[in-house]
Amino acid sequence: MGSERLTALTDGVVAVIITIMVLEMKAPQGTDLRALAELWPVFVSYVLSFIYVAIYWNNHHHFFKLAPEVDGAMLWANLNFLFWLSLVPFTTAWLGEHELAAVPTAVYGASLLACATAWYIMQAAIIRSQAEESPLRQALGRDVKGKVSPILYLSGIVMSFVLPALAYLIYAAVALMWLVPDRRVAAALSSARRNEIP
Repeated sequence: MGSERLTALTDGVVAVIITIMVLEMKAPQGTDLRALAELWPVFVSYVLSFIYVAIYWNNHHHFFKLAPEVDGAMLWANLNFLFWLSLVPFTTAWLGEHELAAVPTAVYGASLLACATAWYIMQAAIIRSQAEESPLRQALGRDVKGKVSPILYLSGIVMSFVLPALAYLIYAAVALMWLVPDRRVAAALSSARRNEIP
């Protein structure tokens, strides 16, 4: 079957996740700038999580351009990914409200690690369904970023109990690493579009 329904569901869930995250940012109790400044942990957590959700959405869009047909394993893998991604608003709110306390920082990292693991499972399901000539496999190559990210998340989780601010910086560094779209996937998409032209 075509991937249109899968991507439409993903688009809807991502929109809800972003909406929930922004609604978690409550207006300050006071009316001066100091009251607004007190909300900086909540805002910074929201920005980081928004970037993560945007990166996943962007890459999801590209991946399923390379996988226009989906099977049952891919559908379930996508639902698994959406489940873990839907927990990000909760962990974001907890992190933001407790100014880098150890356990909320670790749980936030665990939610990022769970999303990355679910993403890898979905990626593997796509590649398996496409067999040896998988355009996604060719586009990803050695997938260094995909292999390094879970190690960094684990490092951040451990560091949460030593120096939570450093753990947060590790999570931000992973986001920055993924912020630039993968040129290999973009090149594979361009090549696929050229091949479609009669």
